[in-house]
Amino acid sequence: MTIPWHTFTRPIACTLALLLSIIPGCAHDTYQERADIMKNHVEAFYAHLKANRVEAAVHENQEIEAMADQMAETVRKRAQLHGTSHVEREFALMKTARETSAQNWIALGQYFAIKQQTDKARASYQRAVDSYTNPVERTYREQAARALKDLDIMSPAPNRMTP
Repeated sequence: MTIPWHTFTRPIACTLALLLSIIPGCAHDTYQERADIMKNHVEAFYAHLKANRVEAAVHENQEIEAMADQMAETVRKRAQLHGTSHVEREFALMKTARETSAQNWIALGQYFAIKQQTDKARASYQRAVDSYTNPVERTYREQAARALKDLDIMSPAPNRMTP
C-alpha cells in the first residue's frame, strides 16, 4: 500500500508556512536591542549615582564602554561584508556609546566634586581626558580638562604648590 504524495506535502507546506511566518518575528533588530541595552545601562548608572552606589555606577559605565569597543570591532569586521546602511547604524550606535560613557565619567567627577571628594573627582575627569582621544570626542576631553582646572581653583591638588 502506497501513501498518497499529497499526504506529506500538506504537512510540509503547513510547516513551511508556519516557519516563514515565525522567522520574521525572530529576526530582531540587533541595533534596537543594543540601543535598549545601552539605555538601560545609562538609566542604571544615574540611579546608582543618585543612590550613592558609586561602584555600581562605575560598573554600568564600564559596560557601556565595553559595548562601544565591541561595536567598534563589529564595524571594522562588517564594513566589507555588509551594506553601508548596516555599518552606518552600527557606527552611530558605537559613537553614541562612547559619547555616553564620556559624559558619565564627567558626571561621576561632578558627583565626587559635590561630595567634596576631590581626589576621586580628579581621577574621574582624568579618566575622560585619557580615554577619549578621538578628534570627535574633543568636546568631552576639553570639558573634563576644564573641570580639572576648576577643581584646582576650589581645592588645589595636594602635589601642587600654590603661588
